[in-house]
Amino acid sequence: MPTLTKLFNMQEAAEHNTKDDCWVVIDGKVYDVTTYLDEHPGGDDVLLTATGKDATEDFEDAGHSQDARDLMEKYLVGELDPSAATISEPEQEKDDKIRKIKDLPLQYWAIPIAVAGISIVVGVLYLHKR
Repeated sequence: MPTLTKLFNMQEAAEHNTKDDCWVVIDGKVYDVTTYLDEHPGGDDVLLTATGKDATEDFEDAGHSQDARDLMEKYLVGELDPSAATISEPEQEKDDKIRKIKDLPLQYWAIPIAVAGISIVVGVLYLHKR
């Protein structure tokens, strides 16, 4: 196994959080999984939601096989710098929520907006008829 020389802080790793540039942190190691997104058996959303935080617990909870663990080494780009400050948990959660909302496709917004619009029109017509 090659010696890792590149150290990242969590903020640097968290900046790589898009479909075109996706890094995850597992067990203190940083992986660039951008080219693996389409191949991931759980879908790319699983990996995209794991960015910006330590995804070790999520990874372990999924029960990955030894083959999956071996495959990870192909995507290894460095390690977390243990001396660097980490993102505070509340700030990280806020960033995750904002990113998830921004990543929602238009189709998820269309139905609630249509229902609200129809409700307003029906209400106005009902009041106008009175």
